[in-house]
Amino acid sequence: MATIGMGDIKKGVRLELDNNPYKVIEFQHVKPGKGAAFVRVKIKNLGTGKVIEKTIHAGDKFEVPNLEQKTMQYLYDDGEFLQFMDTENYEQIGLTKEQVGEDTFNFMIDGMEADILFHNGKAISVEIPQTVVLKVVETPPNFKGDSQGGKKPATLESGAVVQVPFHILEGEMIKVDTIEGVYLEKAKQ
Repeated sequence: MATIGMGDIKKGVRLELDNNPYKVIEFQHVKPGKGAAFVRVKIKNLGTGKVIEKTIHAGDKFEVPNLEQKTMQYLYDDGEFLQFMDTENYEQIGLTKEQVGEDTFNFMIDGMEADILFHNGKAISVEIPQTVVLKVVETPPNFKGDSQGGKKPATLESGAVVQVPFHILEGEMIKVDTIEGVYLEKAKQ
């Protein structure tokens, strides 16, 4: 299997540490006046999202993680697992809400495609598009005199609640940023 050394470290490089896949998000080569050079890195665990700092010295070696990304379709929530289907071979996998992540699950609807990252054949993370178009299923009505700059809560078909401008009504389609969890604009019909 391929290995990564100190000289290979740069932003975006993926490496395996304690059987967990990590991605380098920040690095700094340090050459002190006395002693050997080293690299200070911030790495993000691809399974948990946790960021840690590590010092890498000359001679340190890391395995390249066995990662595979598949586009899969979200089918439904069976109460225990969220069911996803591989669109190429129709195989299904079930993931818990904890594996998917609450922030991601809040914006998922049946039939939506998601990118699932596998490490050694085990699903470790789920990503959905950064912007999605969803239907407003519940929001308070507009009243004469509501200000232009104000906001009101709106429940979306996925179950997520976002703040929207007063002019948005039930049944309308809106574009939402799934990472920030905010309203972007009214969707064009």
